[in-house]
Amino acid sequence: MSVPMATKTKVTTSKKFIKPSFSSLIEKKRDSGEFSDEEMRYVVDSILDKEIPEYQLAALVMAIYFQGMSAQETAVFTEEMMISGEVVDLSSISIPKVDRYCVGGVGDKSTLILAALAASCGVVVPCMVNSREEFVISTQDKLSAIPGFKAKSSIKEFVSQLKKIHCAIYEQAPEVTPVDTILNTLRQETATIPSLPLITGSILSKKLAEGAESLVVDVKWGNGSVIKELEQAKQLARSITRVARSMNRRCVALVTDMNQPIGDSVGTGLEVKEALLVLQGKGPEDLNELVLKMGMEMIRLAGVAGSTLSAKQTILRHIKDGSALEKFKQMICAQGGNTDFIDDPELLPKAAYCRKLPAPKRGYVHTINAGMLARGVHILALNKDGSLDPSAGITEIKKVGIQVKQGESLMMIHYNDESRLEAALELLKNAYRLAPKRPTPLKLIVERVA
Repeated sequence: MSVPMATKTKVTTSKKFIKPSFSSLIEKKRDSGEFSDEEMRYVVDSILDKEIPEYQLAALVMAIYFQGMSAQETAVFTEEMMISGEVVDLSSISIPKVDRYCVGGVGDKSTLILAALAASCGVVVPCMVNSREEFVISTQDKLSAIPGFKAKSSIKEFVSQLKKIHCAIYEQAPEVTPVDTILNTLRQETATIPSLPLITGSILSKKLAEGAESLVVDVKWGNGSVIKELEQAKQLARSITRVARSMNRRCVALVTDMNQPIGDSVGTGLEVKEALLVLQGKGPEDLNELVLKMGMEMIRLAGVAGSTLSAKQTILRHIKDGSALEKFKQMICAQGGNTDFIDDPELLPKAAYCRKLPAPKRGYVHTINAGMLARGVHILALNKDGSLDPSAGITEIKKVGIQVKQGESLMMIHYNDESRLEAALELLKNAYRLAPKRPTPLKLIVERVA
């Protein structure tokens, strides 16, 4: 199902198609009009060729943000973005190619785990990741905490690694979906990131261009995600699966809760340590559950397991027998990383200071603002060059529903620069709300859309 790089020629517009002015296209979308297939292709071509001025492109993106796009518009838009650059050819690999994508996620280190876990189960996982988006610490940031790890490669190297060990996590190659790269930058600058059709097109174009035949998407909702409302997350899940189906790709979306961090830690090196615990069968309950459910979906889409029970048994077996951890080690080694930390996680960088955040009163953890926690970690960890300190972050996070005494630790804070602590503490403290009564437990997996 992969499209060879040599055949990435774009679909040409009809001879009868008369190019409209960009202002007329903006006006049409502003007034809830629907673009024809030719107009949609013309828009993508114009972005790629830099024919549309940035101010008009910003206006068009804003119009799409408010008026949306139909299923047909979104499908054409997605496919045109996918073929706007190189499309990785994995046809020489006979094993099913399945990837996973997460729509933001504070403390979610499951991509690190699932690439190796699914590969150990007999699936090829071609994973290209993007740089940091807003307050969420990217997979790329987390992997950079591993000494020597190489995050960039050519497409040729990417394919070669997939042939050898069946998994790779690299920074997205610049020649893959260049139109999406342009739009993502603009969306961040114009506060239009939450647009459902633009998110749908962005996710699917990137993942299908990297060679994935099938896709599992984790659509997170809540205060730690760009998707704040549950109904909006469900709509996005339906949009992604519907468009994927129209492109003859199998796709499953899980709507998951992001109103508190996933796992017990937030921070690059600290999250790598926690990923290792999961691969050793020792991780925190919520992260274990997410990895299990996502992994089951991946191997079922690949045809490795035919039933839910078989998929669950397969995932658990490859964690228990150590093959998933061994595959993770192979991936790190293949990308130049020092694997000594896998046998001794204490070799990862340690912060100079560690202190607890005491609970201001007795009570139950009623709510946590995951976004505020992530922003607090960024204050502690952000270096002058834009990189993140691999040793800074928070661990032992008390989760919703846990009862604490006054003065008891809500989390442990790891940092190197004392001058940043006060500003970070303000966010970390205000992220917690304690109450006298135990809250209703949060459901991690809210809905499955296939």
